[in-house]
Amino acid sequence: MSLDDGGSQRGDGEYGGVGQTRTRLPERGGDVYGGARRGRSSSRRLVMVVGVVVLLIAAIAFANRGGGGSSPGGDRHGDKAAAAPTAASGAHPVRTKTEGIPSGFGHDEEGAQSAAANYAVALGSDAMFKTDSRRALLKRLYTPDAAARLQGAMDQAYSADLLGKMGLDADGNAPAGSTFVSRVVPVGTTVQRYSADNAKVAVWYLGLIGMSGEKSTDPITSTWKTWTFDLQWSNGDWKIVSDEQKNGPAPVPGDDRAAGSDEIRKATEEYGGFTYAR
Repeated sequence: MSLDDGGSQRGDGEYGGVGQTRTRLPERGGDVYGGARRGRSSSRRLVMVVGVVVLLIAAIAFANRGGGGSSPGGDRHGDKAAAAPTAASGAHPVRTKTEGIPSGFGHDEEGAQSAAANYAVALGSDAMFKTDSRRALLKRLYTPDAAARLQGAMDQAYSADLLGKMGLDADGNAPAGSTFVSRVVPVGTTVQRYSADNAKVAVWYLGLIGMSGEKSTDPITSTWKTWTFDLQWSNGDWKIVSDEQKNGPAPVPGDDRAAGSDEIRKATEEYGGFTYAR
């Protein structure tokens, strides 16, 4: 994963600069891939990815129907998102984690944006493809009502049939010798609405999904989306009430040579994630 967007190194172990979301340093350290230049995704791959996205978004929309994430009154931003500066705020990221997920975000706009970015990373991870870890994430990140409303729909969405189409077994495991990748890389965030106890934050992100392996027929591909979260301040932290995704905005794809399968596998295993802060 590369976040080399021209940011400058900071002496406090963080990277930041104009036009990016500030992050902390990583916390740990002959097929379609085979050195050839990869063109547009195959129709099979496109159909599968579109099907997965439609299925999951439909499940979330169904589960969230009737749910509202913002309270009336106290809406400082109104219905339209105000122009948000893209420079890092200078505030430190959270210093605590709960079950491996950053927690204890600030009770302000910056804290809401940091929460949304980190929640997108967690919900876009391969943990969502396994029942126990998916349910734990829902319980940890959503309000109790929202988590209860979503669990059944999510279990249906991540069905054995879907997992099979992704090349996973019924328990969400990749075949021996292969590595399944599902990763969200936030590019930026913006506050669309904010009040003392409710916020609506959009996260623009790059997603990576696919299977790395010599026998893989579904190589890791990228996608650009915007994930919008309705957040509520609850029990000392921001919790998700509802969320939705839409495609784009996507930049013009470059002409980079597709990496080999082994190179991709090593990269996804060696390059850890970030804790995102506004």
